[in-house]
Amino acid sequence: MRTLVALLIVALIWVAGLVAFAQRVERSTPPAEPPVADAVVALTGASDLRLEAAARLLERGKGKRLLISGVNREASREDILEVSRAVKPIYDCCVDLGYTAADTIGNAEEIAEWARGKDFRTLIVVTSDYHMPRAMLEIRAAMPEAELIEYPVVTGLVDVDGWWKHGGDARRLVVEYCKYLAILAREGVLSLAPRDEAAGAADEEVKS
Repeated sequence: MRTLVALLIVALIWVAGLVAFAQRVERSTPPAEPPVADAVVALTGASDLRLEAAARLLERGKGKRLLISGVNREASREDILEVSRAVKPIYDCCVDLGYTAADTIGNAEEIAEWARGKDFRTLIVVTSDYHMPRAMLEIRAAMPEAELIEYPVVTGLVDVDGWWKHGGDARRLVVEYCKYLAILAREGVLSLAPRDEAAGAADEEVKS
């Protein structure tokens, strides 16, 4: 009986967290006008609206350069110019394409390497609204010294306002929420590691 009660409590907490996650995503859009940063970074995905939004930010002078992370290896610069609808002179001078990232972890690593190489410390992060919480966790983990500014884009891939009404929206949001929780758990474990190592070192000193 106690096990059943415990499972029910865990399930209720999980559902409450999912609802809070959905509400957070819904409240994040439309995004506020971001301040001027060192650069803009966009994570590729199923919608080209991310790239269009990032290009508009660059054209408005919100950053010195734009990195589009996770570009398909078969896509050329001309292909990305077309889908982003960027102004060609600005695109030619100030847009970098990253081809190494295959997932959000890869995006974070690619962004961190690019930003550090150019000494960029403030970044406007552009991705889909429902993907933003997880993307921010990963980029912060890869580049904790950076100041990150969220710029979530409504892409229509998930109707966050009524996600529970449609199976596809609910499934996509639940999967995203589970991935988000997994990263939170990973970062929680990693944050405890230095303390454990310090405690172990202290114990060895006491024994010696």
